[in-house]
Amino acid sequence: MSASLAESPTTTSPGPGRRPMVAILVLASCGLLISLVQTMVVPLLPQFPRLMSVSPSTAAWLVTATLVSGAVSAPVLGKLGDMYGKRRMLLVSIVLILVGSVVGAVAPNILVLLVGRVLQGVSFGVIALGMSLMRDILPPDKVGSGVGLMSSSLGIGGAIGLPLTGVVAQFASWRWLFAGAAVIAAVQLVLVRTMVAESRVRTGGRFDVVGALGLGVALVCLLLGISKGSEWGWTSPVVLGLFGVALLLLPLWGRYELRRRIPLVDLRVTARPAVLWTNVTTVLLGFSMFATFMLATQVLQAPVSTGYGFGLSLITAGLVLLPLGGAMVVFSSTSALLSRVRGPRTTLVVGLGLMTLGNAGFALLPGSLLALVAIATVGSVGATLGYSALPLLIMRAVPETETAAANSLNTLMRQLGTSTCTAVVAAVSTALVMDVGGERVPAAQSFTVVFVIAAAAALVALVIALFTPTPEGVEERRVDPALAT
Repeated sequence: MSASLAESPTTTSPGPGRRPMVAILVLASCGLLISLVQTMVVPLLPQFPRLMSVSPSTAAWLVTATLVSGAVSAPVLGKLGDMYGKRRMLLVSIVLILVGSVVGAVAPNILVLLVGRVLQGVSFGVIALGMSLMRDILPPDKVGSGVGLMSSSLGIGGAIGLPLTGVVAQFASWRWLFAGAAVIAAVQLVLVRTMVAESRVRTGGRFDVVGALGLGVALVCLLLGISKGSEWGWTSPVVLGLFGVALLLLPLWGRYELRRRIPLVDLRVTARPAVLWTNVTTVLLGFSMFATFMLATQVLQAPVSTGYGFGLSLITAGLVLLPLGGAMVVFSSTSALLSRVRGPRTTLVVGLGLMTLGNAGFALLPGSLLALVAIATVGSVGATLGYSALPLLIMRAVPETETAAANSLNTLMRQLGTSTCTAVVAAVSTALVMDVGGERVPAAQSFTVVFVIAAAAALVALVIALFTPTPEGVEERRVDPALAT
């Protein structure tokens, strides 16, 4: 690399792809792979202790390992994408997912399987890279619809993945899930390589290795403490030590980053009100969204004798929730239109309003299956609108040379919200229990408490979004609806 590149960022003008709709479809389809990778083991966690001859706490690391590795890799991949090419790093990420899926499919023991899940964790950075790449290669009028479709593809994949996992769990080996993910990753690798243009936006410079290591260690400590707090004890020496290390490292890391000419994370850009408060909103939105995704299937599968459950099988519960995926497809285009006509902040506010209503409705634990699906659909539509607007808000508030890094940090905020939701659910569901047929199961009050908290989180996020200032030089876009279509 030349000395000039090492000293300061350089940028060349981006060029839109010749086939924008093909690029949108290919990049958006990456969400299907990512959602499968992130959710594939969750419904099977109760079976892994028997399948792998391990304790339930050890099996739970199959989720924790992916969460932690994804949180660490997302900002690193985002920065490398800004420096050396977003499509290039997207391809690297898909290769790592492919390798991790193959390793998982043939894993002889839990340790090897955990290695596969760690490699699959890089999937957390794929969405941010894909959305940032869209800004660089698509015509401006296609960016909103592309981002909306890519955001909704995560929910669509999750809605499809639940019944698929149930079928595999009932009729075949769990290894076929990893093998299927490997096949999808291989197809995605070919499609991205042949159908998607590379961005010509580059920052150049030297990669901030020390900053990456410092942030990585701090995030590992923070997320391990959050995700394992309920299991290890919130006041245990291990958890308190993890939080202590994170609280010590993060200020030191921030001071180091502020002194770098080309830092891993540009904290001055991140501290801009439009970026800072959007990231805070993302944490709350992630918490609110994950409550529905995490608990809806539990309510559907809980025994009828609990007073709130419907006694459905895993497969049936997944099929019942399929309308959520369909609604996300429909409203992904609606979100793009709304953002184009009224601005992405309006889209975010509407989405958060629907999420508030959805979680508040869930808190009442409706006794009708039709009412529950309707409420879950309202929340899912809100999540689609919210998640499609967040990248647009981030990208218009940062320089084009920082889009991948900024979107990756925003993805990290989302994961922080979802992991916090997981910790709250674990704490509440173990504190509020009832006895059903000799088994201790979460009481109805536990679901009500979690959904009330989730509704409050969405409402606070809505207020923050309303008062978040518009970036300097950017106005909320208003156009004639006829022109928008």
